[in-house]
Amino acid sequence: MRLRWSTTGHSYLDTGNNNKVVRSWKFPYGITFPGTPTGRYSNGLIFTDLLASYIGIESPMPYTQWNKSSKRTVSNGMNFAHGATGVFDTWMKEANMTTQINTFKQFVPEQYIADGVYNKCDLEQSVAIVALDGNDYTQYYLVDNGTKEGFQAYVVKVLHQLELNLRELGKTGIKKVVMLTMEPLGCLPNKAISLSYKKCDEQSNKETIFHNTLLQQIIQRLRNETNDSPFHILDLYGAFMYVINKTAAEGTPITGSAKFRNPLLKPCCRPTSPDHLCGGVNDNGVKQYTLCDHPDDYFFWDFYHPTQSGWRAILSYLKPSLDEFM
Repeated sequence: MRLRWSTTGHSYLDTGNNNKVVRSWKFPYGITFPGTPTGRYSNGLIFTDLLASYIGIESPMPYTQWNKSSKRTVSNGMNFAHGATGVFDTWMKEANMTTQINTFKQFVPEQYIADGVYNKCDLEQSVAIVALDGNDYTQYYLVDNGTKEGFQAYVVKVLHQLELNLRELGKTGIKKVVMLTMEPLGCLPNKAISLSYKKCDEQSNKETIFHNTLLQQIIQRLRNETNDSPFHILDLYGAFMYVINKTAAEGTPITGSAKFRNPLLKPCCRPTSPDHLCGGVNDNGVKQYTLCDHPDDYFFWDFYHPTQSGWRAILSYLKPSLDEFM
């Protein structure tokens, strides 16, 4: 299977597409691997890289770098993900999911099929990994001043657009379209900080469960429409919760993965000012964050993203599901 690519609205899959002014291109991101920032929102490798390695391919290159790469590199696939984006436009002003899919659709026929790099056979042996996290909902609450009363209606709107996007992917001839469920938003450190990092915010997790329930209904509906449906779902929410709950109970998440420090929800890189995030500096260039000594002892890297070892634990949980359809 030559072509691998992922398109999503957020940073769990982005390996370097965002503008280089964003924090994923600044120290201390990439401090563990490769030792310098690469545009990944972690201290090292992320889900995209580890998944590619597990299924025996190279990590798909960021599409923004395609014109600098050889045909061999491009034939490994492309990554169209952009951090901090969603199905709709967000504060980040990067390509939303619809734009990412349209970019992919333009790349294949106009640039590569005629050139002999990608062809119909490649697409028929390819996998698209699609993820959507809470950026649309952050936009709703914090930027657009949305209300709790209107939240569920907004979720329906978001997922309607997501369904349209998935249908467009299905039309391209991609062999498999794998949709990740949303991670437990209430367990992210930006929510857990108000609870001393000791437990998840229940209301935020209820909102996540509502989103994931509707998402599962969409995937099932798409699967029921044809006998050879390309659509599959991967339980990222369950993976996060398994690691979190097992660590709380036993001190280690999964056999063969790291033993994480408690409280598990406390990140390695923490801002010291409410105006900054991990990697932030003030006007004088003074860093506005603290950094742990051993990042891979932590499940979370910053307020929103796992460490490299955190992602390894998550992938370990997901391997049986992946083996069923990859």
